[in-house]
Amino acid sequence: MLLETDRVVVAYHKVPALKGVSLGVEEGSITALIGANGAGKSTFLRAISGLVPLESGQIRFRGERIENIAAHARIKMGIAQVPEGRRIFPGLSVRENILIGSHTRRDPAQVKADIAQIYEQFPVLRSRQSQNGGSLSGGEQQMLAIARALMSGPKLLLMDEPSLGLSPIVVREIARIIADLRTNRRISLVLVEQNARLALKLADRGYVFETGSVVLEGPSSSLRDNDHVRRAYLGG
Repeated sequence: MLLETDRVVVAYHKVPALKGVSLGVEEGSITALIGANGAGKSTFLRAISGLVPLESGQIRFRGERIENIAAHARIKMGIAQVPEGRRIFPGLSVRENILIGSHTRRDPAQVKADIAQIYEQFPVLRSRQSQNGGSLSGGEQQMLAIARALMSGPKLLLMDEPSLGLSPIVVREIARIIADLRTNRRISLVLVEQNARLALKLADRGYVFETGSVVLEGPSSSLRDNDHVRRAYLGG
C-alpha cells in the first residue's frame, strides 16, 4: 500500500472537519474522493500534504509514518499537490512557475531533462513559456499547475478539483492527462472531484465523504451502481 490513513481527525477552531478517516491508496492506482462541498475532501488532501495538523490518527506513506513530518519534507518524499483553483503565480512566466516545482531538488541535469519532458507532454506551455502565467486560459493554467507539481518528481499526486470551471472540451483533455500520468508516468493519484461521474470513470477505487467521514467505499464500478451514489452524486 502506497498511502494509508488510520482514524485521521482534523479540526478547524475545535470544529471537526475529518472524523476518523481511514483509507488506503494502492501503488499505481487512481483513487477518487467524492462528496458534497464541505464534506472534508480538500481537508483530507491538505492533511496528507502536511498543510493542516492532525488532532489524532496516523498517516503512512510507503510504510513510514509522516503525520509529524513537515510539508516540504513530504514533497521530497514524493507527495505533491495540485491545489483547487490552480494557484499559479500570475506575475511569473510559465517557465518560472514550472521551475518553482523543483525548488526542493538538487539535481540540475535531471531538472533540465524533466522540463523538456514537461514541454513534450504540454506543448502549449512550451510555446508560451515566456508569457506570464496570468495570461493563460483556465485550462492552460490547470496544465501549468499540474506541470509545476510534476517537477517535484512525485510518487503520489493529490489533485483537488482539476476540472472546476473548465469547458467540457478542456475537461476531456484534463481527464486524458490524468489517465496518462498513471499509465505512462506510473504516478499514483488521489482525485477530489465535484464531477463524480468523471472521477469514478477515471478511478480504480472510490471513497464517498459526508460530513467529515467516509460513508461508502469500494471499486469505482460498484460505486457507480450504488443507489445512494447514483441519486446523490450522479444525477439519477
